[in-house]
Amino acid sequence: FDSLPPAHYKETMNTILVWMQQSETKLSTPQVAIAEYEIMEQRLRELKALQSSLQEQQKGLNYLSTTVEGLSRKAPADVSQSYRSEVEVLLGRWKKLSALLAEHCQKLEERLTKLQRFQNDTKTLKKWMAEVDVFLKEEWPALGDSEALEKQLEQC
Repeated sequence: FDSLPPAHYKETMNTILVWMQQSETKLSTPQVAIAEYEIMEQRLRELKALQSSLQEQQKGLNYLSTTVEGLSRKAPADVSQSYRSEVEVLLGRWKKLSALLAEHCQKLEERLTKLQRFQNDTKTLKKWMAEVDVFLKEEWPALGDSEALEKQLEQC
């Protein structure tokens, strides 16, 4: 019985596997180009929440690694190797998931910054265009009014 993991080990393993599957599913949804800042912010909040959840699950992963180390001292080599392999596969998926999550967050933050800059530039451009529109709709000065013509030339 010393070579068998405690019941908590299997519970933790199943919990982490289910969590990882759900997280991988969330991250595998196609990244759509969204031009609405609020929607992109919401997606970033979801990804940040997933990162927090990832950190919370780290305790369980540490427990699994420690338990397998303890088992490997007591269990026969083949049983010990089986558990070690199981945890190594889990750690590999964990690292990929963690890297993918960080990459998604970084890309989304960059896109949010670009979108914000674009929206600001668009507002500035629209304001300028409205001012130009008002200017163009102004009445032109009479041909003989050179002072008014010079003033309008400067404005142009």
